[in-house]
Amino acid sequence: MAKSNDSFGKTLGVVIGLCLVCSLVVSTAAVALKPLQEKNKAQDTQKYILEAASLADKVNGDVASVYNQYIEAKVVDLATGQFDDSIDAASFDQRKAARDTATSVVPKNDVASIKRRANQALVYLVKSDNGELDSVILPVHGYGLWSTMYAFLALEPDMNTVKAMVYYDFSDSGETPGLGGEVQNPKWKALWVGKKLFDDQGNQKIRVTKMPTDKQHDVDALSGATLTANGVQYTLDFWLGEEGFGPFIANARKGGIL
Repeated sequence: MAKSNDSFGKTLGVVIGLCLVCSLVVSTAAVALKPLQEKNKAQDTQKYILEAASLADKVNGDVASVYNQYIEAKVVDLATGQFDDSIDAASFDQRKAARDTATSVVPKNDVASIKRRANQALVYLVKSDNGELDSVILPVHGYGLWSTMYAFLALEPDMNTVKAMVYYDFSDSGETPGLGGEVQNPKWKALWVGKKLFDDQGNQKIRVTKMPTDKQHDVDALSGATLTANGVQYTLDFWLGEEGFGPFIANARKGGIL
């Protein structure tokens, strides 16, 4: 007797066949789309860098050309605070380097809870229309309430005055509800402009606090997001310190780099 078309074996065969075909289609699509995804990711990062550099208004649909005109990426050796020209900044992946035990270290004072820190880090030099240094952008990150938050800290050439603090990659961060809107709130971002990182003796003084009293150094904390605001403070404490960009900032303020 011929087997029924509704037999379990045939049904199972059809299911397995469909799964194999679908897997092949998905895998092929993923490989084919990867270059486009990487390009979009790079342009998204460039967009936030341009925002931190106060150059977003120059973008008219072509992020890459504006970025290439005004921004120069450099790699810094965090231990020495000097530029490391042996590493190509365009291809350097700082997050990947931080995951590799051969190219990273475990911080001794990990107040930002980053777990590992890459031996090198990217910095972005922003040039004016006449080619002079306009600002320096430092990528910083640290743990908030539930996840790691990433930001670009833009500084004036004196390496002390804040030009902008731009957070990105926060929409799915799991932070306090409303955080995404608050960190992009123009009123909160405006609070950073002109703040000083250090006092006259070179001590770090910038503070994210609910009760700001020092107009030069205090930034009003995010309302209703105490732990996230603490995360912002710890991020600054780490990356402005000796295990972060501290040596680079010190060298730059002495005129030894920029």
